[in-house]
Amino acid sequence: MNANAPQKLTDVITGKLTSKLPPKLAERAERGPVVAVVKLHGTITPTPGPVSRGTISMQTVESALTRAFAHDRLSAVMLSINSPGGAPTQSALVADRIRGLAAEKKVPVLAFCEDVAASGGYWLACAADEIYAHRTSLVGSIGVVSSGFGLSGLLERFGVERRVHTAGENKVRLDPFSPEKDEDVRWLRGLQDELHGQFTGWVRERRGDRIATGADVFTGEVWTGERAKELGLVDGLGTLRGIVKERFPKAHVVDVEPRKPLLARISAGAPGARLGASAASLVDALEQRAHWSRFGL
Repeated sequence: MNANAPQKLTDVITGKLTSKLPPKLAERAERGPVVAVVKLHGTITPTPGPVSRGTISMQTVESALTRAFAHDRLSAVMLSINSPGGAPTQSALVADRIRGLAAEKKVPVLAFCEDVAASGGYWLACAADEIYAHRTSLVGSIGVVSSGFGLSGLLERFGVERRVHTAGENKVRLDPFSPEKDEDVRWLRGLQDELHGQFTGWVRERRGDRIATGADVFTGEVWTGERAKELGLVDGLGTLRGIVKERFPKAHVVDVEPRKPLLARISAGAPGARLGASAASLVDALEQRAHWSRFGL
């Protein structure tokens, strides 16, 4: 046994032999703290398209969150959010997962709102301990929305008879091919009010007294990042890299993105596959487009 082995081990730990290590090991020994940046970009939906990466759900982001919080020398996790919202349950599930990992790893979480962090996108932002935005970002929309089409009379026009059989008088509500009923609208409004109350409670829990006194931020309105800071919806303004540099000047930034869906990976190198995949995801793309268009994006 080499009598100098313990001393050499001590020298490696203290950095004295760093220059003598292979390049990759030397870099690993010298690197400082890490800030992991997780990209949460797209609409929030429980049914992500087979091709598009522009969706957020527990299914699509679980691995990215796990990898981000698993880094050695982790100083913080930064959430890069660009989302017009979507499904409330998926918003809550992802936010709860973020809070659980943050508590487990005992690291702070910061969120940066890019073009838009609205509705469910802002729900995600509230999972962070601090929220930042660009002064031109769109932030807020703390509300609940439902939409659809009224196609009553369309089938009759073309001589088509619609047949729906149910057990339970309330099994079918707001059927787009039937006239709208007042009792169905009241039921939907009650559901929306309940979800809105849960959303409001989440924001109050996470933002607390940082919300400006007397400010009514729960009307569903959306504001620029600059105005959102005045209202207390965000803690500061800037760019993501600028905020990380200011808060964690010695940190090494590691970007973590959700993995591509299988068809997206296949179609990346196959023109024919890209064409078929595009046709398969057309409806999904239109629905996503509708979410973004509410904010002029």
